[in-house]
Amino acid sequence: MYVSVNPSLSQGTLPNGQRIAVKRLSKSSRQGAGEFKNEIVLIARFHHKNLANLLGFCLEGQEKILVYEFLPNKSLDYFLYDPKRQGQLDWSTRYRIIGGISRGLLYLHEDSRLKVVHRDLKASNILLGENMDPKISDFGMPQIFGVDQTQGSTRRIVGTYGYMSPEYAKYGQFSVKSDVYRFGVLILEILSGMKISSFYQSDGAGHLLNYAWNHWMDGTPLELLDPTLGDSYSRSEAMRCLHVGLLCVQHDPADRPTIGSMLSHSITLPSPKQPAYFFPSRMEQKMPIKELDSDQYTSKSTPRSVDKASITEVCPR
Repeated sequence: MYVSVNPSLSQGTLPNGQRIAVKRLSKSSRQGAGEFKNEIVLIARFHHKNLANLLGFCLEGQEKILVYEFLPNKSLDYFLYDPKRQGQLDWSTRYRIIGGISRGLLYLHEDSRLKVVHRDLKASNILLGENMDPKISDFGMPQIFGVDQTQGSTRRIVGTYGYMSPEYAKYGQFSVKSDVYRFGVLILEILSGMKISSFYQSDGAGHLLNYAWNHWMDGTPLELLDPTLGDSYSRSEAMRCLHVGLLCVQHDPADRPTIGSMLSHSITLPSPKQPAYFFPSRMEQKMPIKELDSDQYTSKSTPRSVDKASITEVCPR
């Protein structure tokens, strides 16, 4: 595939004039050939409206390029964290984005042929289509689980501080509930318009999760909402989203809901407990995260039904 690329915009144009989005890994990128192939194989097998659609790729020497469908509205962080653009995310748009992300995760966790833990869900990895419909992207470091597998562990702690669940950040343990934790953080960011990292303080007292919890306990939950929303939001929808967000960031993974239960409005939600979060020291924030080989992990249940024949070697044309 020959692509005309505009490196500064991460966009390109195919010979037929079709616009595309291009993800080009730098030569110094930590993502190796194995991870790159993993991302290709996974995305090529996924077919869901809330997952980014892969059109092609290039793997030649040290050059690694992924070609996605073009999504005109960039990513969620482009709007969410910018005071000048936050107003474009009205309540109906934010509510639709939360719902779309949850349906994409449901597909990864339960409805696809493979049970997949994304492991890096965050605002910059949520792409937005023409109607601001969300699509989960960046599958460079997911973990495939067997049907009977519930949890894995790794010495290779990768991701973004603030989004990491405590059991993953401290012990390298991950499961679908690790994604649920990340989703909870993302929900609170979407509701508040605040970035999780903007709350870092020496003692963690100003953490977004703690901020949301205090409003919940003080009986002022709606004061968490982004001021740009004004009064143009549904109180019941906002309250449920906040309730779900707080349940997603519980300390015990067993206390976190499944994605399927979140989508069911017929289920009565339990009362949340004080959320847990891992707050790295200043030294840990400055230290590069050491990465080991991607196959250096153990699991509590040996995968028995992963279709190994379908995970094939990829050869670009």
